[in-house]
This record gives sequence, structure tokens and C-alpha cells, in this order.
Amino acid sequence: MDETRGDPSTEDSSSTLTPVLRISQLDAFELDSALEQLVWSQFTQCFQHFKPGHLTPFEPELKALIQLLLWRFTVYSRSATVGQSLLNIRYKNDLSQALRYRPMSRRQKLWFALCAIGEKWLKERSHSLFLNRPAESRVHKARRALAFLDGFAKVAGLLNFLIFLQRGRFPTLSERFLGVRAVFSRPQGARDIGFQYMNRELLWHGFAEFLIFLLPLVNTRKLKACVRSLFSPPEGKGGDATEAAHCTECALCGEWPTMPHTVGCGHVFCYYCVKSHSMADVYLSCPKCGTEAKSLEPVKLQVHRV
Repeated sequence: MDETRGDPSTEDSSSTLTPVLRISQLDAFELDSALEQLVWSQFTQCFQHFKPGHLTPFEPELKALIQLLLWRFTVYSRSATVGQSLLNIRYKNDLSQALRYRPMSRRQKLWFALCAIGEKWLKERSHSLFLNRPAESRVHKARRALAFLDGFAKVAGLLNFLIFLQRGRFPTLSERFLGVRAVFSRPQGARDIGFQYMNRELLWHGFAEFLIFLLPLVNTRKLKACVRSLFSPPEGKGGDATEAAHCTECALCGEWPTMPHTVGCGHVFCYYCVKSHSMADVYLSCPKCGTEAKSLEPVKLQVHRV
């Protein structure tokens, strides 16, 4: 029975199929891989409160089951993976001589699942299957045969990928052997390329890089002192050392002065505060009275009990 009959997708297809861009086909593979990883991570989170390593013995089979479910509701039902559907792509039966679109046959879909899912399962399960086997056993010989076939498949896949880059068809060996090709689901119309989004992103990136370059050059301590001096009127200078002795507040941080020091005026500073500010600003001035800072001198605070 021909499965192409009654398919509405065959009626809206044009006589000539526009070839799919290479980057679109590769992007579809990346989207499918990201979807599989997302589904697997969500699945493993359901067992996060179980014993660690609970799923490890059955991990290849569980991954194969998830991939089989995705294949059932994507390739088997619509002849397109999730990534292809997002990019307006689907598989076409390239073995058909008809000019119009023909979906994948049931045999092609089943072989596609066997090549895509069975190959991944065999690679992940082969290590445990051949573990702790004697070197002269038939299982060990089968392992060497599988290793040889895997190396041969990698070389053939590389050659196939080079041909794909040249011709733009069949990015994988399974697609070439099965005779399925990626085509657009709907005819592609002429699109106007707008660079507004790109220009906005370039502008913001340039502005961010400018700020990253400029911020280290800005003396934030001096800027804070200037702003503080604008909103607070300068106080008079202290008459002698006794005024500094009665100060119980750092002129910079406003807390009780730790290791109190003075810079030549009647105000007291924490040693860390005045030292760090003087290292950041050579021309440091007292934020209270505006006196230019001189050499640091320790002071002794006298606390009078009431």
C-alpha cells in the first residue's frame, strides 16, 4: 500500500523542490541533540532523590527508549525531526522518481530508527557486553570486529561529510544509504534581510566594552568625596590636638575609628580608610573641612565616662 496517498503535504508541494542550505541541515542536528539532552536531564531529575547510580546499569536502554519515543512522534508520524520542524525542513523519499514531494516510506522510517538509535545503543552498551571476557573467546573477536567496523564507519562518515559540503545533500551515511533527503516543508519566499537587531547588539557590545575599559580609570573614592562635599558644607578646622582626641567618628566611614589617625586637621580617620583613600587619590582632602591631607599621625582617643 502506498503511504503517500492521502497525505496533504503532497498537494501543496511545488514541482521543483528548493535545496536546503547546509547550515540549516547541520543546525537541525544540533537542535535534535540539544532536545535529547534536555529530555534526558529532566528524566534523571525525577530520580534525584533515589540512590546514586540507580539508573547507571540501564542508562543505554533508557536513552534508547527516549530516542525511540521521540522518533515515533516525529520522524515516523511527520517525516521530520523536531529540529527540522523548527527550521521548516522535512525528509523526502529521494528514491521516488516523482517530481513532487514524497514522504519517507515505512521501511525507510524503520531502518532510520535502527541506524540512528541502534548505533548509539550499541556504542554505549558494547563496553559492558565485552567486559571481563577471555581474550580468546568469540565475544572478544566480535569486539575486535565491531571496533574495525566502527573505525571504517568513521572514515566513511568523514568522506560522506566532505561530499555533503561539496554537494549539499546527505549529511550522514544513514540518509545516503536509505535515500532520504532534507527538503523545505513550505516554499521559501523572498526575505528582506534586516540588520536592525545586529546593529543594536553591536552597539550595546561596543558600549559595554567601552565601560569595561573606562571604569578602572575612574577614581570612585575621589568621586564619592566630591559628591559628599557638595551636599555637606565644610566644617571649620580643629584648633588643637584635643579636638581630635574627642572625635569618636571616622570622617570617611562614619564608624568608630579603628587605629585612629589624623591628616593635619581636627578630624579623625580609621587607618585603613585614610590609607586606602590616599593611595587611590594622591591629592586627598578631608571631606569634613576640605583640608589637604598631609602625613598620617596616630592619635589617642580619650573617652570620658559619665
